[in-house]
Amino acid sequence: MQADDVRYLTRKVKGGSLDVHPTEKALVVHYEVEARILGQTGDAMLGERKSCQKIIRLKSLSPNTDIGSLARKVVEECRLISPSKLPEVEQLLFYLQNRKSPTEKKEKKPIKPRDPTPFEGMELDEEANINSIDDYVELLYEDVPEKIRGATLILHLARNPDNLEELLQNETALGALARVLREDWKQSVDLATTIIYIFFCFSSFIQFHGLITYYKIGALCMNIIEHELKRYDLWQEELQKKKKNQNLKKEYEKALKKYQGLLTKQEQLLRVALYLLLNLSEDTRTELKMRNKNIVHLLVKTLDRDNEELLVLVVSFLKKLSIFLENKNDMADTDTVEKLAKLVPCEHEDLLNVTLRLLLNLSFDTGLRSKMVQVGLLPKLTTMLGKHLAMRILYHISMDDRFKSMFAYTDCIPQMMKMLFDCVEERMDPELISFCINLAANKRNAQLICEGNGLKMLMKRALKLKDPLMMKVIRNVSQHDGPSKNLFIDYVGDLAAQIGQNEEEEFVIECLGTLANLTIPDLDWELVLKEYNLVSINKLTYYTKKRSCYS
Repeated sequence: MQADDVRYLTRKVKGGSLDVHPTEKALVVHYEVEARILGQTGDAMLGERKSCQKIIRLKSLSPNTDIGSLARKVVEECRLISPSKLPEVEQLLFYLQNRKSPTEKKEKKPIKPRDPTPFEGMELDEEANINSIDDYVELLYEDVPEKIRGATLILHLARNPDNLEELLQNETALGALARVLREDWKQSVDLATTIIYIFFCFSSFIQFHGLITYYKIGALCMNIIEHELKRYDLWQEELQKKKKNQNLKKEYEKALKKYQGLLTKQEQLLRVALYLLLNLSEDTRTELKMRNKNIVHLLVKTLDRDNEELLVLVVSFLKKLSIFLENKNDMADTDTVEKLAKLVPCEHEDLLNVTLRLLLNLSFDTGLRSKMVQVGLLPKLTTMLGKHLAMRILYHISMDDRFKSMFAYTDCIPQMMKMLFDCVEERMDPELISFCINLAANKRNAQLICEGNGLKMLMKRALKLKDPLMMKVIRNVSQHDGPSKNLFIDYVGDLAAQIGQNEEEEFVIECLGTLANLTIPDLDWELVLKEYNLVSINKLTYYTKKRSCYS
């Protein structure tokens, strides 16, 4: 047979399955293409089928789209979809209409402090072996250097979770470790850190918390932390004395070098001890015991440090504690907000985020919101308005009439207006629009909102989307006397036209409230009432009554 005696025939097989695109607003039609090689007589010599898919992008799909009409249009224009699948198409379109966009901003996951990393002094010239545990325990009965070596070998075993169950069964080893920590922790920071690290490894698993409680390691850690913070204060005092005395300059430099080395070791100890307590605080009864031992005060005092990893841990601990009223009150009684203000902003992303989360928790308290303003957090937070957490804190501050006017002296309102107008979604972030509503209740802020084309853009978007919250911003702006009120003359007709239409009730009420605020001498209300036929509209009385309920 000659080459030109062979020809190909392909055809699409209808009735393929339907699905939605995982990331786009689109339908995916799965179908098969049948390809045959035909001979000269037209008989099939060879045939195969290939799976294919067609993507139907739905650019017009929005929350207001008529799903039935769109489904019929899709079926009519795509021959791959059988008319019998119309109900299935409608169902998939309804799902797409209500599915959240994957590009939508999501809250970051809670920050979890990193596990303490191996520190100086943990190095070994031999490999720890679980079978030699008895030899390591024997070292705990020798002098401090041998104790450190024995504890370090056991720590290398404990850092492997597979060994924890076997270590748990060795009561001699655990008892010896607890005894050495209780008796000798003041003699060596390295020894204390190493043994606490061993128990920290157990604290990472809730089933071992009973073991730590049995040996009273949590209470001992609280005592150690308190002692180390007092030592830190003494070091600071001694350094300041030598620094002020010009005759002790060489001694100061020598003391400073020694202090820096001691500080590094101390912060390693504080970090592992606090992390152990954070793990134990999963039990609210244990957390209450910590609170009775003044854990909040100790944590707040530790905020003076510069070690960022330690600060992430401390702020995370405070954030966890802050959800309980008693702990929040303890934070209000200390200078927590003042110390947190020093961390905003900072280059360490995790530290900044967890600090903002803690400030957000505290901002529900009126007194603490006031303190945030006093320590200068307002201008700092406005520079981070793009961060959702910062905006939520600012929203809480804006709820207080005492502070609304202070926003006018920051760059907050221009940023907020830009965010409003840059938003491509029909329904914008409710916290952003609520923040704007609060600020618009202040006269100076309202003037800034109207600057340039501010009012024009707000009105255009509100009328186009029939957004009651956006119209509430406009209503708040309209209540203030001054130049901004005269700008509303151009929009009286647009607002009046909404009252007689079958619009959403809340939206019409806001339009009516805005009109009621327009006490402008040059405005001919008789002409407006006649032109828009408002007098004969029965709904006017209805909405007037409704407005009194919303006011």
